[in-house]
Amino acid sequence: MKGSENPKERRKFPRLFIELPLQYRVMDTPHSQGGMVVNLSEGGLLIQSVKDMSVGEKLSIEVLFPKEFALTHFEVFAEIIWKEKYLKEDWEGFQYGLRFIQISERDHLKLKQLLIR
Repeated sequence: MKGSENPKERRKFPRLFIELPLQYRVMDTPHSQGGMVVNLSEGGLLIQSVKDMSVGEKLSIEVLFPKEFALTHFEVFAEIIWKEKYLKEDWEGFQYGLRFIQISERDHLKLKQLLIR
């Protein structure tokens, strides 16, 4: 895929706006956390979570999504490249921009199938 024609656009891949549950674990920690995918692309994710994490932290992520009449998932390793506090009505948390740092070929194919919905 090519980058956007807009010179102000820094994204390399188009985004799919979607709401999907995810489970993640900060690398080198034993406990998983839950969150929500807000948008995704071939290069990364925008997620929301109540956990306060730092830019540069690396996460192991599992994104759940429906496929036909079953639930499936893809797994990636990603790095937080930006964060901001996020407030919405009665919910307070953070939004994180994540860049993929590792994804298997099998999971990359699942991601691509999800993106062409």
